[in-house]
Amino acid sequence: MKGILIVLSGFSGAGKGTLMKKLMQTYDNYALSISMTTRAPREGETNGREYFFVSREEFEKTIEENGLIEYACYCGNYYGTPKAYVEEQLSAGKDVILEIEIQGALQVKELFPESLLLFVTPPSAEELERRLVGRGTETPEVIKQRMARACEEAQGMEKYEYIVVNDDLEKCVAELHSIVNAARNIPGRNGAFIDKIKEELKTLKEGAE
Repeated sequence: MKGILIVLSGFSGAGKGTLMKKLMQTYDNYALSISMTTRAPREGETNGREYFFVSREEFEKTIEENGLIEYACYCGNYYGTPKAYVEEQLSAGKDVILEIEIQGALQVKELFPESLLLFVTPPSAEELERRLVGRGTETPEVIKQRMARACEEAQGMEKYEYIVVNDDLEKCVAELHSIVNAARNIPGRNGAFIDKIKEELKTLKEGAE
């Protein structure tokens, strides 16, 4: 069975990275899509692991070559999702997670209507600010920018299918995995199976007449 394309968004500082790392450690059916970005690596980040770090010129060339599923500009830097890796993993039956901003998430939903949109948030705005400050990787000015951006992003939360509150990590990971498993049974993701059952029922009905 083809995998599910999971689009995971959330405020910067909501703990998306930690959540994804724990999910990948706990369950083996997920593949995390690696995004391409023009921002500089943070301490400890490696090219090809957290992101593909590229120049603005290289990023814009990839756009021109139609090599991205989606892309967006966030806080002065480009972020985008390379197409080939995602399609390869889905075909192999992996559930592929795209950790992207809201602007890109809505682009993906248009291209892949069967994708599953999840939004990760801390339990409060105060907790969000505390986590951003606690990271120690951004200046006060950048933190201010990220909080302002969070205000804008909050206006689009209702466009997602599920809201995941990242308060307790273990609980949040289990909840997210349950949501994905439940999503497998939605009729829109089981068109081939539904058609098969319909055809079998039709054949049996005709044989009984």
